[in-house]
Amino acid sequence: MIDHDRLFKELISTFFVEFLELFIPEILTYLDRDSITFLDKEIFTDITAGERYEADLIVKAKFRSQESFFLIHIENQAQQQTDFSKRMFRYFSRLYEKFDLPIYPVVLFSYKYPKTIEPNCHQVAFPNKVVLNFNYDVIQLNQLNWRDFVQQANPVASALMAKMNIADGDRPKVKLECLRLLATLRLNPAKMQLISGFIDSYLQLNAQEKQLFQAEVDKIEPTQKEATMKIVTSWMREGIEQGLVQGKQSEALSLVTRQLTRRIGTVTPELQQRIEQLQLTQLEDLAEELLDFSEVADLEAWLQQISVE
Repeated sequence: MIDHDRLFKELISTFFVEFLELFIPEILTYLDRDSITFLDKEIFTDITAGERYEADLIVKAKFRSQESFFLIHIENQAQQQTDFSKRMFRYFSRLYEKFDLPIYPVVLFSYKYPKTIEPNCHQVAFPNKVVLNFNYDVIQLNQLNWRDFVQQANPVASALMAKMNIADGDRPKVKLECLRLLATLRLNPAKMQLISGFIDSYLQLNAQEKQLFQAEVDKIEPTQKEATMKIVTSWMREGIEQGLVQGKQSEALSLVTRQLTRRIGTVTPELQQRIEQLQLTQLEDLAEELLDFSEVADLEAWLQQISVE
């Protein structure tokens, strides 16, 4: 199960300014960047529904060249919900009551379906009068075309393209474009891992898509290809290590077999049998060595070396 709230909260809090630059650049014209503070989580109880809700992200910041503050409330919604606009207003009213500060509300709708356009307001009206007209910004990813973000030198674009409106046949290409963009950003290793992990969580390719992905990788120019494959290799290493840490022979074998297929293609039954006879420590060694394999002969040479030893 993907923890959507955690992934999105980590992404947006790490790249908060970049998130605003991408989707709401107007805020940056009056926000004092040095004053940004992330507040502790706020939990609200919905008495009518008997449920408790936690606001996703609340940021406190100063108006530029002023001593007054305001809040930015960003809510990620991973599935469609009836009367969600009413819930946003309840968040707003309770935050406003507690902090007595202006609040800029934003909703990030991150689900794939349905693709109906979400409302951006909650209204209470009578035939002769509008009592309440509460508005908030809506970023609905399934309404955005990933192609419009390919040239954006922004880490949030690199991550969120994976959740935009993508035709099924474009999934391998979009994953490659996410990685190509990420490879150009020169982030530190921790931030690079955050973005690449986000992409891999939401664009998990099946066997056929992986072949198409590799075909797309082979088309790009060598420098970009090298940078992109470094990210892919890190996924492979991480996946293998996770299986090995669990200390289970069968899981380690399964992971190594899958990664060999990705690196050198289908393994013959004879070679597979020899791999299955390896001890766990030898599988650990193979997990590391296979990252440098490019053809079946590399595997055969490695197995021959092991048998000699």
